[in-house]
Amino acid sequence: MPLASPSSRSRLLALAFVAFVSLGLPDGLLGVAWPSIRGTFGVSPKALGTLLVPFTVSYALSSFAGGTVLARMTVGGLLAASCLATGLSLGGYATAVSWWVMVACAGLLGLGAGAIDAGVNAYVATHHGPRTLNWMHAAYGIGAAAGPLIMTRVLASGRAWQLGYAVVAVVQLGLAAAFLASRSWWPAPQRRGSGGPASVAGPAIATLRVGRAWLGIGAFFAYSGIEAIAGVWAYSLLTSARGLTMQEAGMAVTLYWASLTAGRVIFALVVERAWLTAMMRAVLCLLTFAAILVCVAASTPMNLFAFALLGLAAGPVFPSLMSATPDRLGESHAHNAIGFQVAAAALGQSLLPALVGLISPTLGLEVVGPALLTASVALFALHEGLGFTPSRAAVESPDVGTRKAAPHTGFLDARAARLQRRDGS
Repeated sequence: MPLASPSSRSRLLALAFVAFVSLGLPDGLLGVAWPSIRGTFGVSPKALGTLLVPFTVSYALSSFAGGTVLARMTVGGLLAASCLATGLSLGGYATAVSWWVMVACAGLLGLGAGAIDAGVNAYVATHHGPRTLNWMHAAYGIGAAAGPLIMTRVLASGRAWQLGYAVVAVVQLGLAAAFLASRSWWPAPQRRGSGGPASVAGPAIATLRVGRAWLGIGAFFAYSGIEAIAGVWAYSLLTSARGLTMQEAGMAVTLYWASLTAGRVIFALVVERAWLTAMMRAVLCLLTFAAILVCVAASTPMNLFAFALLGLAAGPVFPSLMSATPDRLGESHAHNAIGFQVAAAALGQSLLPALVGLISPTLGLEVVGPALLTASVALFALHEGLGFTPSRAAVESPDVGTRKAAPHTGFLDARAARLQRRDGS
C-alpha cells in the first residue's frame, strides 16, 4: 500500500490525539462522581472494587488481543467500534437503574478503552516517533484533567452526576462517527500470505516466544504500578502518616499529575531518536532518585518536591518505551507486543496499588516509598535487559521465514531515518 500523503497523515494524527483526549475523559470522571454514585445506589465504599474489576479485566483482554484484531481490520475500523462501545457504556452509566447495570457497563467500557489504547499506540508507534508519542500521551493528561472539571461543573450546578457521563458519552459517539467516516484513510491490515512486506503482523503466539517481548511486558507492568501507586496512595501517605494538611497533600498530588504531563511535553521537545536509549536511562535514574526522595522526605516542601520530581521523571517513560517497540521487536511483532504491553500496564495499574493496600495495615503507609523504589529499580533493570537481550524478532519473520541476522543497531537504521523525516525528531 502506498504511503499516505502528508495531509492524510496529519488528519490521522489529529484523530489519534483526539482519541487520547477522549480516553482520558472517563478516567477523570469517576473520582469526582463516586460519592454521588454511592448515594444513588446505596452501596459501600468497597463497591468501587466491584466496578473496577470488570473494567480492568476487559481492558486487559481487549488490549492483549489488539494485535490479532489489527491483522484483520484497519485501525480506523477498530477505533470506530471501540468508541461506539465506550459511548454506549457511558450512556449506560447515565441511564442505569441498578448498581449491577453499572457493573456490566464497566466491563463494556474496559473493552472499548483497551482497544482504543492499543490501537492508537500501535498506529503512532509504527508510523511516527517518540516525540509524537509523548505529545499524544500528554493529550491523555488533558482529557484526564478535563473529566473532573466537567463533573465538578455538573454537580456544582445542582444537576445529577448522570449528566456528566451523558456529556462524555455524546463525545465518544461523535468520535466513533469520525473514525467510521475516516476508516478508508487508515493503513489497510496486511495479512499473512498476502505477499506483503516483512512488517506483516504475525501470530500472537510467535510474539510470546520472543524473550524481549516479555521484558517489555514486565517493564510496562512495573511502570504503570509506579504511576498508580503514587496517584492512589500519595494523599493517604502524606495526611495519615506524615501529618500534612489536606490542602498540602492535595497540592502534592496535583503537582504529581501536572508534572507527569509536563514531563511528556518537555521530553517531546528535546528527544532525539538516535539518543533515546541513553535519554531513557537518564530518566529512569531520575525516577529512582525521586523514589528515594519520597522514602526519606520529612518536611512539607521536600514531600511536595519529591512527588513533583517523581511525576516529571515518570511522564515520558510509557510513551517512549512504546515508541521503541517496533525497533525493539521488529514490525512483524509490533502490534501484538503493543497490545500485550497495554494489557500489562492495565494489570500493573490495578494490582500493584492493591498490593500496597494489602500490606499497609501491617507495615504502615510508609511502605508506599519502598514500593515505589522497588518498582523503579525493577523498571530500570528491565529497561537495561531490553537493550542487551538478543531479539529473535529482529532477525526472523513468522511470515517470510528466517533471514540473516543483522546486528541490533537501535534506532540508527533506515526505518529510523524515515520516521525522523516524518516526525521531525
